[in-house]
Amino acid sequence: MKNNCSVDSVARAVREYEGVTRKHAIGAMIRSLKIDSPDVIASFGEDAAVIRNGDQALLLAADGIWSRLMEADPWWAGYCAVLVNVHDIAAMGGRPVACVDVLSFNNEEIREKVTQGMSHASAQFGVPVVGGHLHPDTPYSVIDVAILGVARLDSVIFSHTAREGDRIVTAVDLEGRVHPSCILNWDSVTMKTAEEVRRQVQLMQDLGESHLVTAGKDISNPGVIGTLGMLLETSSKGAVIELDRIPRPNLERQGIRFEHWVRMYPGMGFVLTAREEHVERVIKSFEEVGMTAAEIGYVTDTGNLDIRHGEEQTSVFDLRSDGIMRLFIDPIVPVV
Repeated sequence: MKNNCSVDSVARAVREYEGVTRKHAIGAMIRSLKIDSPDVIASFGEDAAVIRNGDQALLLAADGIWSRLMEADPWWAGYCAVLVNVHDIAAMGGRPVACVDVLSFNNEEIREKVTQGMSHASAQFGVPVVGGHLHPDTPYSVIDVAILGVARLDSVIFSHTAREGDRIVTAVDLEGRVHPSCILNWDSVTMKTAEEVRRQVQLMQDLGESHLVTAGKDISNPGVIGTLGMLLETSSKGAVIELDRIPRPNLERQGIRFEHWVRMYPGMGFVLTAREEHVERVIKSFEEVGMTAAEIGYVTDTGNLDIRHGEEQTSVFDLRSDGIMRLFIDPIVPVV
């Protein structure tokens, strides 16, 4: 770890980051909703709901884009609206099928740029936008997208199935740039070919079908440590990770500090858990599609997410008493 960051400063930067704190309301919302369907295998806490459909799983997810990103760069907001949904399905070991959108806008120029960004991502990833809803007269501009995916029932990658002793693998495409419109976004996708990004998405489906990982999430707005915390919270587990092992670009060349990097949305990135005997194969699989992967730590039963650097160690989250999503619920074991 460089840039003279201490473990305490990294822990504080992650805990206080808005990408983490804005997740605190999720638990209360979950407790206000009821689910009563034998075909819903998993829902809240996962990157996508898992719905039984014969011998297949339907994967259903939705994501909204921060209004500040829309204000900074409507094209990139539209692109990301598709991108983050594709990643949600990939993280579940699924194949993305199609999207629908809800677009609100207060001027035509924003609408045009948003739809251009969505169209570019749709074509690049091969996931069509097939409908949705338009609000052409709102006092604000917002884009939300929902996505449908499919997977084999026996190959879904869940968030709530990490086990004590599992190794933690982080994979990120480091061939990219800090996005010029948003310093908290790492763009590793817009400059890639359709073949390159589709191979990276397909790999997650391959990992699910080969049963090489025990749990997984795509790295989203909370960054790599925050996203791992969400996975652990859903699994009612803890972890110890080594900061030096987290994949990163040349930070000095990019003009950012390490504590900034671990809060960034990485464009194409996943955090996974796997049994020790499968780690080497998982890492090699990511390298074959142009991503940098590393084993960064291990899963514990403590409920604490601890970070370590040399002789220094501190806790970022006590996930059982003060979690990121404030779930305070036992994980739901899937019925497959």
